[in-house]
Order: sequence, then structure tokens, then C-alpha cells
Amino acid sequence: MSMGTTALNAERKLKNRTSLGQTIRNSLTMAYRGLLKIKRTPEQLFDVTLQPIIFTLMFTYIFGGAISGDVASYLPVIIPGILVQTVITTSVVTGVQLREDMDKGVFDRFKSLPIARIAPLAGALLADTIRYTIATVLTFTMGYIMGYRPDGGLGNVAIAAVLVIGCSWAMSWIFAFFGVIARTASSVQGISMLILFPLTFLSNAFVPVDTMPNWLQWFVKINPISHLITAVRELTNSGTVGSDLVISLIGAAIIVLIFAPLTVKAYMRRT
Repeated sequence: MSMGTTALNAERKLKNRTSLGQTIRNSLTMAYRGLLKIKRTPEQLFDVTLQPIIFTLMFTYIFGGAISGDVASYLPVIIPGILVQTVITTSVVTGVQLREDMDKGVFDRFKSLPIARIAPLAGALLADTIRYTIATVLTFTMGYIMGYRPDGGLGNVAIAAVLVIGCSWAMSWIFAFFGVIARTASSVQGISMLILFPLTFLSNAFVPVDTMPNWLQWFVKINPISHLITAVRELTNSGTVGSDLVISLIGAAIIVLIFAPLTVKAYMRRT
């Protein structure tokens, strides 16, 4: 091996070696870039602004009287359900936008910059937590306007909000993985909704589990979305912490432990 080749390899290794501090700074910078994109194209927020309002109004007035007798009695049931469904569904956008950026060659340009290679991916995931926060605040706000008064208190409502945002961030790693390995943004959305549709609707979000057929109840009871919804209901409606919260946190941690390395590995291979 010639001295020129050795020097070139050493230069490449030095370029790819970044400290943890630099990686964090680069990731925060990329997250800020994501926020600027939202500022310049606010229509990106249509799903997290309109969906909580429309879904809360629609499902509450359609199912409220039939399930709970009146809207006021149904709000403690539906608001946590709508919250989890809306925010979890929003996490799909992470993978879709990631695939769109890669198709447009944006990430190819990032490779020429003196930044950590993982920063664009980490920044995109961080920026999307703002979307989850907006959807969470709007859902609780709509519920309050309609008469929802959580007995758990403001503190437990905030804990429930953080729980949903954290679990949605964990789920976004799955869709980010699809965004890296899929060929088109539309395929990412199609695959993601194929997963989320049964998970969110075949849960305890809208109706009591005991009203379902026996053959369906077993799936609803083991559905991780049902555990998350129950944890949110317990926090907001009674201020209690049960096993469902622990299960939700363990599930989120497992998702991150599995899909974060897979996503990073696939991303590094593609970039």
C-alpha cells in the first residue's frame, strides 16, 4: 500500500470520527433545520392541527350517546384514545419525510459537510417531537373546550402527555427504518398505515373491550396501543399509575433498542 493511499485512509477515518459532543450539536442543528422547514411550509402541520380537532369532534358526537349515554360521560374515554391514536399516527411522517429527503438528494449534500453522519437522521427524529407536542396540546385543548375535566389534575395530564410523546418518538424509529429501506415515500406511508390501522382501531380507544366478540378481545388486550391508552386514562382520569404504564415504557424501550441500531445501520449503508 502506497503512502498516498495510507494518508487518504487516515484522513477518511479522521473525518468520520466525531466526538459525542459534536454529534449532539450537529443533531440539534439538524433538528433546527427541521423546524425551519415547518416554518416555511406550515401546511406540514395540517395533520397535527386539523386531525385532533376533526377526530375529537367526530368520534365524540358519533359514539358518545351510544356508548356512554351522553357526550360528557364519553369524554374521559375518548380523549385519551384520540390522543394516542392521533400522536402515534403522526409518527409515520418521520419515515415519509426521511424518504423524500433521501430521494431529493438532500442527504447526499450532507455527506459533504464536516458533520457527524448520524446527525441528519437524529435531527429529523428530534424535530418531529414538536409535531407530537402540538397534536397532544390540541387534543387536550379540544377536550377541555368540549367539557373534559381530568380528575387526575394538571400534573398527571402533563405526565400522560410526556408518556405519549415518548412512546410516539420510539415508534418513529420503526417508520424511520422503513423510510431508509423503502424505495418511495408512498410505500413508506402504505406500509406504516397497514401496521397502524389495525393497532389503533382494534384497541380500547373508542369502545369498551367487553363489548367486542370474544375472539377479538384477546388481541385488543395484548395490543400495545391498548396498554398505552389505559395508562393515559389512569393518569388523567384518576391520577393513578398502573402496570399499563410500566408495560408501555418497557415496550417503547424495546422498540428503540431494536429499531434504532437497525435504522442507523441501514442509514449508514445508504449514505
